Amino acid sequence: MTTAQEFIELDAEVMWDKIRGGLLGQMIGNLAGLPHEMLYISEPGNVEEYTPALPEGAETDDDTDFEWMYICAMQDKGTLFIPHQEVANLWRTRINRGIWCSNQYARVLMDIGFEPPMTGDFVLNPWADFNISGQFVCESFGLIAPGMPQTASRIGLHYTRVTIDGEPAQSTQLFTTMIAMAFLTDDIDEILDAGEAALDPNCVHKQLMDDIRGWHRENPDNWRATRALLKAKYTKYDGAMRDKNGYELNSGSTIAAVLYGNGDFAETLRTAFNFGWDADNTAATAGTIVGTMKGYRWMLSQGWQIVDRYRNTSRDGMPMDETISSFADRLITISESVIEDQGGERVRNGFRTVYRIPVQKPANVYPMPSFDSAQAKLRDKYHDWIMSSMKPSADAQDRARAAYMAIALDLAEEAKRVQPQDWAAALEELNRVEQISQVLYHHSDVPLADPLRERASKAGLKKGDSELTEWIWSRTTATTEDYESWSTES
Repeated sequence: MTTAQEFIELDAEVMWDKIRGGLLGQMIGNLAGLPHEMLYISEPGNVEEYTPALPEGAETDDDTDFEWMYICAMQDKGTLFIPHQEVANLWRTRINRGIWCSNQYARVLMDIGFEPPMTGDFVLNPWADFNISGQFVCESFGLIAPGMPQTASRIGLHYTRVTIDGEPAQSTQLFTTMIAMAFLTDDIDEILDAGEAALDPNCVHKQLMDDIRGWHRENPDNWRATRALLKAKYTKYDGAMRDKNGYELNSGSTIAAVLYGNGDFAETLRTAFNFGWDADNTAATAGTIVGTMKGYRWMLSQGWQIVDRYRNTSRDGMPMDETISSFADRLITISESVIEDQGGERVRNGFRTVYRIPVQKPANVYPMPSFDSAQAKLRDKYHDWIMSSMKPSADAQDRARAAYMAIALDLAEEAKRVQPQDWAAALEELNRVEQISQVLYHHSDVPLADPLRERASKAGLKKGDSELTEWIWSRTTATTEDYESWSTES
């Protein structure tokens, strides 16, 4: 027996207002948080007053421009889930600067032929295990799935897993769910409960949520006490970069900002700034949640100086004339597609236009993977391809990719023993891709990087001469003409 689908009705004007409010909240939080980014590590900040504003308008930053690129592509191609090959092509043509850590390594992996989600698989990309882009690339996907938390998570994961896996994938589900539910309730506890229901019960994020909420109950008027407890429990790497922009401290800061802000937009952002670490990330996500709750009209009514501009400073081949409003228009258009795709519809109800939205309960849609199991599955799946792709008949990119996979999947010794000449040639092709070794050997230490480095060194991957701090790919000129050309391709 099939149970009839249940629906809720959301006034169209309210939904559009909340989408616009969430996006504006994200942009304000992101750009206002930048001056505080990485300034408060050992001790919290001391920002006593804050008035939200965008006096020069907004500009692209990695907390918003990845999503902007995906949203534009989704709209242009008429699909919610852009095929992974096309996602990789988007990165190759548009994301050529302003990327670091797991995002940068994913971009390098694309240059030897890897496509998502393999570029974000923590077996192949060791920075994918802790990187916060599971959070800072997810907010728009909550905004396009109002009241549909599972759908928001699935769409979000399709795009965040380009660069992350494991716990960071839990952060995607946590925050897209909280944003999706902020369309339906202003109750902070209900929104947090929904986010917690989207987590794998065995993940660190679940314990992190419980800790922050418990510390807030014990110290409802003392955010500094909660910040100290968060730092004491979740700083585990002697203050290295892994501690400064890993998911634990930053997810915890975001949850705390929402709690201590208690629905006050400015206070939410001020708390995010003061918690520190990667403050623009935490303020952007918290700002999205509260901005969705409050809505665009309320935000404009506060008298804040907001200029309607979204200036492209970072992404090749993307529009140069976008505004905050036109970005929001894109989100609204796609949200209608999401609602229809899930069986809902836009209807007239008397004098009102409403959306009938299918009821979805928050739930975990991507459980925590096991590294050993994931590595074993990749080894079984690609063993024969790796061995055959090292042969002289394969092209150079396939040989380089096969050598890298052999190292990552602990097959290098077998390849060297069984096919010594093929292995030597494939390894030489991999050594030609200097950016691989520059990132792998010289970037910050993280737990999964050390064993991969050991296997790579043992296999003969050269260490390269220097760290890849911000390598800029060859294409660095963004033009509206390039964007329009891509968007009209069949």
